[in-house]
Amino acid sequence: MEKTKLVAEADKQVLGLQLPTDPRWVDLTQMSLEDILTDHAYCEQKATTSCISLVQAYPECEELVRQVSPVVSEEWAHFRAVLQELEKRGLKLGRQRKDEYVNELLKYERKSSNRTERLIEKLLICALIEARSCERFRMLSLNLEEEALRKFYHGFMVSEAGHYKMFLGLAKLYAESEEYVEKRWREYLTYEAELMNRLEIRGDRMH
Repeated sequence: MEKTKLVAEADKQVLGLQLPTDPRWVDLTQMSLEDILTDHAYCEQKATTSCISLVQAYPECEELVRQVSPVVSEEWAHFRAVLQELEKRGLKLGRQRKDEYVNELLKYERKSSNRTERLIEKLLICALIEARSCERFRMLSLNLEEEALRKFYHGFMVSEAGHYKMFLGLAKLYAESEEYVEKRWREYLTYEAELMNRLEIRGDRMH
């Protein structure tokens, strides 16, 4: 329990997350690796699509294009890695499921008429998804029973931490002021904690 508290505090300091994932989530994921790996695969596929959409929507933002473009290849490689893990274990990729966590985050997005403000909202949502993914990958890398899976998820954790920092950094780059981004980021973190508190703990969902 003390180890769990220390990890949660570290995640709050580094990632900003206000509410740690319930430790029971890791136990639930081990009940059906096929389900959690399937959901993980589709999370990586959707992350790829999101990065492509950002580049397509904001080609004039040269730094965004420069930083986000390589992540497209990285996220797709992650998708393929999860598929390989399924195949190695004799498991099948199931159907894509509704991502309640992301859908609820999108409800909080401000529908501004200002193009730059819309970009900031999208970047902050991406940063938050990456931060929560990083936290959950970290939990899996520390607490799964199987050593091979712990190592598997450690690599994803490191990658997501870098993506979280990238998206948050881009938001600060393109906003009129860092103060605006920091205020809006705190609002997102508060909303996300409330969301996490009301969502059902499910071992077949990455978020």
